[in-house]
Amino acid sequence: MLSPLWCRAAVTDAAAFEHQPVLHAEIAALVPGVARMVDATLGGGGHAALFRGAGATVLGIDRDPRALAAARRRLGADGVTYLEAPYASDRALAAIQEFRPDFLLLDLGVSSPQLDDEARGFTFRAGAPLDMRMGDDGATAADLLNEASEGELRTVFADFGDERQAGRLAREIVRRRGNEPFATSDHLVNAIRAVLGPRSGPPDFARLFQAVRIAVNDELTGLAEALPAMRDALTPGGRIAVISYHSGEDRIVKHSFQDWARSCICPPEQPLCTCRGRPLGRLEPRKPVYPTADEQAANPRSRSATLRIFRTAEV
Repeated sequence: MLSPLWCRAAVTDAAAFEHQPVLHAEIAALVPGVARMVDATLGGGGHAALFRGAGATVLGIDRDPRALAAARRRLGADGVTYLEAPYASDRALAAIQEFRPDFLLLDLGVSSPQLDDEARGFTFRAGAPLDMRMGDDGATAADLLNEASEGELRTVFADFGDERQAGRLAREIVRRRGNEPFATSDHLVNAIRAVLGPRSGPPDFARLFQAVRIAVNDELTGLAEALPAMRDALTPGGRIAVISYHSGEDRIVKHSFQDWARSCICPPEQPLCTCRGRPLGRLEPRKPVYPTADEQAANPRSRSATLRIFRTAEV
């Protein structure tokens, strides 16, 4: 969307990434029988540790060097290969293809340690910098808010934030940045309040900050492009599991998995089938998996998590 513009951020303590990952028990139930596992959003290595503990060889991928440092501390070097790259990059997809996993996990979104580190700029706490990058390269949230056109901003808030007042919010940001550049969370929060009114609060801020984060990291485009390549890299009967936290993310995963499970994807009006004529696998289970009530109570950030799993055809 925008050209990369930025400087490196400060490195934080790797130990901060050591936390209980979302849907820990549900992912643990998928471990038996896995020999080669890819965690394409490694984070602190919490999910990967389950597979490594059962003897699986692991390829861990993350675009955040701090997360990789934490994962190295947790998982060690034996049986684990690390790669610093966005999961949808050509480099990452080539590594996954060469690795030939029988299980691949994508845990999308931002980890709690990233959210809690104000220097990373994912939070709407007062005074936090508008960064929001998953890694250390590319345009920041401040760059986007200060440089994107009104139309681009309207698309971000409408498509990624489901905001009915997206046009007004985009105009307000353009007006405000003409007087003072956006630099901290306060600038965006104040713009949101000016448009949505005094009753707006944390749920609105979280939703619209998330929309900016998705745009900054080009998350939905990368996901849609990466899923077919990841599926094709799996061994026959292998599984791909995706944990999403946003309706746009889940929509892409849901539709991809449903299309793969169909035997025919020809247009309904076409009289003869000219497509692949067979399903590429099946949803397993058919319905999504959500965090339990106990997990949601213990970790409110897990409430929006949705897990979908697809198993490729045996032959």
